[in-house]
Amino acid sequence: MLGKIQDMFKIPELRRRILFTIALLIVFRIGAYVPVPGIDSAALGEALARTKGTLLGLYDMFAGGAFSRATIFALGIMPYISASIIMQLLTAVIPYFEKLQKEGEEGRKKITQFTRYGTVVLAMVQAYGISLFLENMPVASSRPIVPEGGIPFRLLTMVTLTSGTVFLMWLGEQISDKGIGNGISLIIFTGIIARYPNDFVRTFESLRVGSLKLFTLIFLMALMVMIIAGVIVMTQAMRKIPVQYAKRVIGRRIYGGQSTHIPLRVNTAGVIPIIFAQSILMFPSSIATFFGKVGFMETFSQIMSPGTAVYNILYGIIIVFFAYFYTAIVFNPQDLADNMQKYGGFIPGIRPGKKTSEYIDRVLTRVTLPGAMFLAFIAILPSIFIYKFQAPFYFGGTGLLIVVGVALDTLQQIESHLIMRHYEGFLKKGKLRGRGR
Repeated sequence: MLGKIQDMFKIPELRRRILFTIALLIVFRIGAYVPVPGIDSAALGEALARTKGTLLGLYDMFAGGAFSRATIFALGIMPYISASIIMQLLTAVIPYFEKLQKEGEEGRKKITQFTRYGTVVLAMVQAYGISLFLENMPVASSRPIVPEGGIPFRLLTMVTLTSGTVFLMWLGEQISDKGIGNGISLIIFTGIIARYPNDFVRTFESLRVGSLKLFTLIFLMALMVMIIAGVIVMTQAMRKIPVQYAKRVIGRRIYGGQSTHIPLRVNTAGVIPIIFAQSILMFPSSIATFFGKVGFMETFSQIMSPGTAVYNILYGIIIVFFAYFYTAIVFNPQDLADNMQKYGGFIPGIRPGKKTSEYIDRVLTRVTLPGAMFLAFIAILPSIFIYKFQAPFYFGGTGLLIVVGVALDTLQQIESHLIMRHYEGFLKKGKLRGRGR
């Protein structure tokens, strides 16, 4: 393992990319501690202690704790993610955006530009909403979160938070272009793992005071290793549909005749179904925090709080629904079948055209089910760890899927650089050995 890490830094280009990525991620973490002017961070931290299990807690996780500290990166990269999801949905329902997607590189550039504009608009709207929320948020102590509110504070907050989001978007694009891995994903990844040191400290403190037994900790660690292995398997799992291309003679050249396959991922939707389901189910809890001790709202909030049977059952059902819904949006079997027929491709034993589309759709429906069920299990897992085993840390859910997925993607990119120069990669598949040039 150490030898492979040394190989990474023997290649000048790869070394440059890795160091560039690390430098920009350090900039991100520094900015996550620069406070927004006009906010009492200590009072905000006390008030947000009650928001675990609400949308604010989810938002803070994606922002790497920047929201609870009221920093310039409090919005994180979430406006960009929201804008990207909206553009994907618009591509499926609006012909203009669908046409852009099919125009190749130029079309993708225009979609990226629209996504950037959407990010700015969403960030401004969310920043204004946050400024109002902070002004009116109930506090546990006598100190107000915003000592001096009003229009100046709202405008300053809008400019600061929107600029922070745009800067993070730029950082992500720079990492993608000049660094290693997907920049936006790495920023989210860094924000999530930044919480791990505190989790380790809390775990050992619980072990020291006796609230967590050694045997329970060993059992949880073994279970975590098995679950992470399962996430890796499900993230990379795919169903390969064989495709054969007929030979075509054009002029003096022969085209086609090769065999390939269509990779259908078991988890095509990724982490999106969990985010959608969390947003829907956490909305009642988020609203209930503003009503204090109102009878029916308090009862409803208790029933729909994370860890209850009703919450977990609804959570799982909604995740399975959105897994199929989002897969249907991002993967169109009819377009795939038409493109195969256009270039002379066919699935052995299946007639081209409509029959091919129906066959791909049927296979996709079958392989999506285990992926959706696994997503539901991973999402409910934190409730099992926290409420059943009394674990002092949060494990599972959105964060685990993002961390594993981004880590695998980054390792694969590093491996491609190593193998291209005849070094052995991290994800070894054979006995390939060699010396660097």
